[in-house]
Amino acid sequence: MKKIIITLAFIICLSAIFAEHFPVPAYQITPKYYACYRTAEKMEIDGQMNEPAWQKAHWTEPFADIEGKLKPQPFYNTQVKMLYDDEYFYFYAYLEDKDLWATLTEHDAVIFHDNDFEIFIDPDGDTHDYYELEVNAFNTIWDLLVLKPYRDRAQVAVNAWDIKGLQCAVHLDGTINDNSDEDRGWGVEIAIPWSVLAECAHKPAPPKNEDIWRVNFSRVHYDLDKEGTGYQKRRDLQSGNPLPEYNWTWSPQGLIAMHYPEQWGYVQFFEQEVSEDAAEIGFQLNTKELDKILLRQIYYTQKQYFMNNKKYAKTLKELNFDYPYQAKDYKIEIFTSPHTYEVILTNKKTKEQLFIFQDGRLLEAIDF
Repeated sequence: MKKIIITLAFIICLSAIFAEHFPVPAYQITPKYYACYRTAEKMEIDGQMNEPAWQKAHWTEPFADIEGKLKPQPFYNTQVKMLYDDEYFYFYAYLEDKDLWATLTEHDAVIFHDNDFEIFIDPDGDTHDYYELEVNAFNTIWDLLVLKPYRDRAQVAVNAWDIKGLQCAVHLDGTINDNSDEDRGWGVEIAIPWSVLAECAHKPAPPKNEDIWRVNFSRVHYDLDKEGTGYQKRRDLQSGNPLPEYNWTWSPQGLIAMHYPEQWGYVQFFEQEVSEDAAEIGFQLNTKELDKILLRQIYYTQKQYFMNNKKYAKTLKELNFDYPYQAKDYKIEIFTSPHTYEVILTNKKTKEQLFIFQDGRLLEAIDF
């Protein structure tokens, strides 16, 4: 399978959210790619991959640290498979773990306070109106709709939103909350109805043949110590506070923040039925996707400019923005007001236009 090659010349330092520097990925990012095929089988959601369709589906690449090459490779393996039919988008994940542990049992609790598995889905890739689902080893669910990324300082998550018709099951390969033995891991099988994903998809659901959605997966993992017959989070010896969690993802973000949907992987849907040799389809980003990357860099730079100057730059020269590609191929216009801006990118070769706004939403001309 061909690699996705993306050249990003990010120009702002990695920092904490809303600090002196606007945080952006710290190095060149290569989002992952997955070819998702149909299944004609009736899928039993039981936390296991017993169906022949699951056996034929290929695994994603093993998860890496959320910061990618800035951190070591995870010491536990995590991988995912995907399938779909007319009713559901299916996921199967296996999380290697020698100590199965969970505490939360209430729906919509903040599941990442436990070890968990997380799914993020942005159907149209505009970085707004996307879906998040988290589950722990007790099969406790937190599902929410995110209207815009948290980086834009707004109350943007709809916690009361639920995935109606969701099917989710966990299979434990070991014994949970029992430190007397060594476990092997846990499997998670999930079916999300297209009828729910269609609510904010702004595009067909189920997808059309060769359609692409932006998707990512995260695994939160804590170091544990034995306590009685069970476990507790390992604590810092000086402060007494729990040690920070590990964040492992399918497609690395380049910073410790999952809510940068432009960094998520590409899932491409194919109408053909899944088969053992169906994963040999290559993938390359088209010109439009590369243009979106250029426009996103302008957005990052405008964020930093506003932090420094309390206004938005009106020109690329004022913004001190350098093209990573040939300037002659583009016409870029910036329109500002005291608190907003709009950037229009016109590709002179393809004649296509893209738009990005101060809240980071990126649209194509056909979206208007």
